Amino acid sequence: MKIDAKLMQRIFFFLMGAATIVIVLPVVIIFLIILINGIQAITPEFIFSLPRQGMRAGGIFPAIIGTLYLTLGTAVFSLPLGILAAIYLTEYSSENWLRRLVEIAIINLAGVPSIVYGLFGLGLFVLFLNLGASILAGSLTLSIMTLPVIITASKEALNAVPKSFREVSYSLGASRWQTVSRIVIPNAIPGIMTGTILGLSRAAGETAPILFTVAAFYLPTLPRSVFDQVMALPYHIFVLSTQVPGVTPKIQYGTILVLVSLVFILNISAALIRARFRKRKLW
Repeated sequence: MKIDAKLMQRIFFFLMGAATIVIVLPVVIIFLIILINGIQAITPEFIFSLPRQGMRAGGIFPAIIGTLYLTLGTAVFSLPLGILAAIYLTEYSSENWLRRLVEIAIINLAGVPSIVYGLFGLGLFVLFLNLGASILAGSLTLSIMTLPVIITASKEALNAVPKSFREVSYSLGASRWQTVSRIVIPNAIPGIMTGTILGLSRAAGETAPILFTVAAFYLPTLPRSVFDQVMALPYHIFVLSTQVPGVTPKIQYGTILVLVSLVFILNISAALIRARFRKRKLW
């Protein structure tokens, strides 16, 4: 029995739409639960004041600042290294067993549990290099964790630029670096921004790596240097939810809402930048 092609098309469209709803609906429900329960806690005092009474009063301003510092530190260390590594692997390295081995290692590192990175950061940065539990140690640990994501996404973006662009540039007498810097990278920036978004968003929401390297639950002061500990929203949420009795649920949900909002703002800002660069693409 031959099935009509249009019927098959409708069936597949229906299945794809159903799969999309199954994926999106739980996310929407979770966000609405967080919003409904957390919006009551969002006040200027909650956002901009220092904590008091062991986090049973006051606000979460140090945790917000700490999260921003860690995200910025992660970007400072991971973005240059990740993008340069992707450029080298894509544009300069030869196709041989060593390159394939490095690429396999990068893919495998992207799947390593975050707790392993936390223990690695504890052993290397906190103890061996004697940085202590600090913003510097936490940023370096998060940078190592996000590097595989940034490298992989940047490689895909660079490979997506048509080879004909490179060939035309070479035919006009441009060097390899001139071709890479003026032709390839500008056209790959939207894809590179995607990798940056994924990596930094993951870093902003991670708990395990900062648990061992930087995070403190109650610090009613702001950090003065990169060698200070900081409060961070992910670790703060974890402790509020599991180890502090008598905390009202609206404070827990309010803190979660702030973290989700920060990640959302980060994604929206990067998406706008990516869209602006995408308009300049030549294909």
